[in-house]
Amino acid sequence: MQPGRMTVAKLATVLSVAACTVLPGCPAEAPSTGRITPRPATPASARTIGEGQLVGWWPAVPATILPSLLPTASGSSSNIHPADYVGAQRCQKCHPKNHAGWTRHSHRLMNAVASEETILGDFSGKASLHHQGGRATFFHDDHGEAGRWWMRLQRGDITRTYRVTQTIGSRFYQYYVGRLADGPEPAGHHFYTTDHVLPFGYWLDHLEWVPVVHVHREVPELDREDPFAAAGELRRFAPYAQGCNGCHTTFALGDSLTRELLRLGQFAPWRLHWDLGRYLESHRREFWDESRTAADYSEDDLQSLGARLGRMDAREFAVSLGVSCEACHLGGRQHAENPRVMPAFAPRSQHLAVDARDEKIDPGRSRANLNWACGRCHAGSRSEFAAGMATWNSIEYTDATRGSCYSKLKCVDCHNPHQPIGARWTRTAAQDEAVCLKCHGQFDDPVARRQHTHHVAGSPGNGCLDCHMPRLNEGLQDVVRTHMIFSPNQPDMLEANHPNACNICHVEKSVEWTLQHLDSWYGTVEVRDSELDRSYADRNKAVGAGWIKSDSEAVRLVAVDALIRQRAGWSLPLLVEALDDEFLLNRQFAGKELEELLGIALSELGYRFHMTRPERQPVLKRLRQILLGGDHE
Repeated sequence: MQPGRMTVAKLATVLSVAACTVLPGCPAEAPSTGRITPRPATPASARTIGEGQLVGWWPAVPATILPSLLPTASGSSSNIHPADYVGAQRCQKCHPKNHAGWTRHSHRLMNAVASEETILGDFSGKASLHHQGGRATFFHDDHGEAGRWWMRLQRGDITRTYRVTQTIGSRFYQYYVGRLADGPEPAGHHFYTTDHVLPFGYWLDHLEWVPVVHVHREVPELDREDPFAAAGELRRFAPYAQGCNGCHTTFALGDSLTRELLRLGQFAPWRLHWDLGRYLESHRREFWDESRTAADYSEDDLQSLGARLGRMDAREFAVSLGVSCEACHLGGRQHAENPRVMPAFAPRSQHLAVDARDEKIDPGRSRANLNWACGRCHAGSRSEFAAGMATWNSIEYTDATRGSCYSKLKCVDCHNPHQPIGARWTRTAAQDEAVCLKCHGQFDDPVARRQHTHHVAGSPGNGCLDCHMPRLNEGLQDVVRTHMIFSPNQPDMLEANHPNACNICHVEKSVEWTLQHLDSWYGTVEVRDSELDRSYADRNKAVGAGWIKSDSEAVRLVAVDALIRQRAGWSLPLLVEALDDEFLLNRQFAGKELEELLGIALSELGYRFHMTRPERQPVLKRLRQILLGGDHE
């Protein structure tokens, strides 16, 4: 390693944390005056922290490279410092319609302080959850301002009582953040001192308490952590400030650039250079050590500083809890004080410079600016299907960049950021396809479209989305469309026996049937027979039947959704067996979709998806007899 240069591995724990919004009270800051240019640092003391599109410099960009950079701001025109932000209530006066839409949007309650208004779960004391041989109860009291909502876990002589302090989400589920108030862990344990994601959440549509998922990577049920375990046995820990609040809340972008270089730099439209130390010295002095100079910081010191920044509590430092106006529009103080000064979507700061080789930054509603506003949060890494798209939600922007249409599309072409999405996608197929037809106008003609799709007008196969954005992505409670736009003859998905667009609709057909049609319609499909033979036990059997028995839990989940959407009655025995999947999440999806298909309540038959395997077996035996007849024991 070069002297003074950090490795990417160390960077991940220094000044960048993984992301998972007010309370008023950000420190007051006087507007800057005079010409703003990046302040130089001597080459000897300047160190880079970060790679790619966003490079952090400690303490500041060195004078030796300043000639190759352009300042992003002049005068008092910053829009990413804490004092540049005014909060959503300030926007309401002039933008009541957008503000009203935002108040109903799930973004607003992505994170909130626990209160009578924000708590949606049943804390009446009457609701309980039996899980892993233990019992969780949920209750509240009326004593004092803090700690009114509680979650108590009991099994044998082990009892843990958590105080709920914050909420996460309001659309399909509500999860909870808090800390241990009483338990078997010794005093001073981090469970007592650090707000973290609690083990159970509330399923709003079903009005029931359930185990949380995707706080960590999902694993088979025998590997899932037992929340009732004895002292010293709980290993997984999700500190909310360090792992989640970067995306669930609205921080000044300057704070985010300092805390999360890797995540924010992943899709920055320009190569940016950030004065890490100078920003802290000027705008976050609570993190600045007055007793030393920037050159005195060792790598260990920077590690320690990065950890402190990663623990920034949104209740103290954020512009707002939840995702609010300035998460996208950036600091709006100048606009609020003078409406003629339009807010810029591009960041401006005396501490931020851009590579002079880049084109001049457009401050307006450019594709790059708007998409980066979404990409600052809807990006990251997930488990992937063979073609590279994520198997579950939240990184839609990353998936979009992997597809063939990203260079032209804007996220807001399909998603109105000021209006709530609701429980279901409400735009019509024609509205969705109008976006596609802006570039592919030749398919507006019915004859040309039929020649392209080989499906009759009005059928799903004659549209754009089912073929090019099939339902592959595990959403919160439904399988939703991938944001990676690709073609049905994509060879990786076909070769790996991962869900392809053709067989998602034609679940009863074989892969050979699919290949023959793709070949006759679009020319040779570039797939390797050796890979097909390896991935398919029988290339002439129904693909859907193979998917539901796949070694991949993501493929199995999509298979259940596809079979039920196609009302594939022949697959009912396979769907019932999906209720015994080794992944809790897969059982949850299978149970919900079977209930919708059959019009039954599995709970009335004794089944709950979070039961242990031994608990499930007698219930499943009964379900087989009821749903499949006496021959299916």
